[in-house]
Amino acid sequence: MSTRIVVVGGGTAGARLAQRLPVTLLGEEPHAPYNRVLLADVLAGRYAPEVIALPETREPVRLGVRAVRIDRAARTVECADGSLVGYDRLVLATGSNPVLPPLRGLRGAELPEGVHPFRTLDDCLALRALVRPGVRAVVIGGGLLGVSAARALAALGAEVVLAQQGERLMERQLDAHASSLLRDHVESLGVEVHTECRVSGLRQRDGAVTAVELADGFVLDAQVVVLACGVRPRTALAREAGLDVRTGIVIDDELRTSDPHIHAIGDCAEHAGHVYGLAAPSLDQADILANLLQSDAGPRYTGTRALTRLTLGGGAQALDLAAFGDATARPGDDVVQLTDATRSAYRKVVVRGDRLVGGVLLGDLAAVGALARAWEGDEALPDEAPLLHLLTHDGGSS
Repeated sequence: MSTRIVVVGGGTAGARLAQRLPVTLLGEEPHAPYNRVLLADVLAGRYAPEVIALPETREPVRLGVRAVRIDRAARTVECADGSLVGYDRLVLATGSNPVLPPLRGLRGAELPEGVHPFRTLDDCLALRALVRPGVRAVVIGGGLLGVSAARALAALGAEVVLAQQGERLMERQLDAHASSLLRDHVESLGVEVHTECRVSGLRQRDGAVTAVELADGFVLDAQVVVLACGVRPRTALAREAGLDVRTGIVIDDELRTSDPHIHAIGDCAEHAGHVYGLAAPSLDQADILANLLQSDAGPRYTGTRALTRLTLGGGAQALDLAAFGDATARPGDDVVQLTDATRSAYRKVVVRGDRLVGGVLLGDLAAVGALARAWEGDEALPDEAPLLHLLTHDGGSS
């Protein structure tokens, strides 16, 4: 008799596993699995929703099905429609939820009209329906998601204000200089950027948002507000089932939770103290788990060292960037930086001892292949290669 594998969650990790193995995939969203990284392109109108669909799974996905309880003794998953799904192996790929900031005017998950997170295709389509040229939009959060949303809204002709509580944009990925260049680029598209700016509340009339209040008393008129304040692992199902949960659902090198019949992968999983929240680790985990579930053979999961690469926007105004590791140097580190102001290009790497420990590239990614190999391989750099060669177009390979 074949092993019954049930996967909860139709995001990147769950869909990848379902492409590799015949599983029962429970997808809470009404849409077929899609590439969440490309939502900003759908919002901007560059792609139709069907373009970002992920490859088909081995078995049809059960769409619009929300898992509400796990009975570990009976090995069943209870769904919101009352159905029970039995399993031999259960895989939690529940992803993450958007963080809703503690603002006056927000009551739990109940959002005023015009206020949306930017996490799902439904969020994207709802924003798309609201935005037209001249609409006043405020994006709260200046990380990757917030910058992507602001650019997309500006491409639709909205009057966009980006409010970032931290000192600079994308401060988790970029150093100060790269962040400054990114800000210049975003402002050149007509987005008004405010950093070190704390939002304290929302004003509304008849259930619809009308303005955003800042802690310093300033008020920004707004017909649309996008909440891009980060995400947190979605762990309630696992926690209520009694599994070990810290920041995420704790897993070992075989992607197992504290119950040997239950695995977790993707944004909801915590491995060796790390919750990645990125596509590359989700794919790695799904591929390794697929091999283990098929034959209990192959490599175990030891973590992912992945370079984050993305393109903000499209066409002539597109901006490419890549970031990895720790781009902030410590005393004794070697640093190489190259700046080309005429092309708004910036490249920087940080070397600690004989290892490449971090870097950022903005505008010119010609060296990204060599840097990715050096970073992901975590191997000693050759003594004879000058550091400058790390940033040349061939990465010092010739």
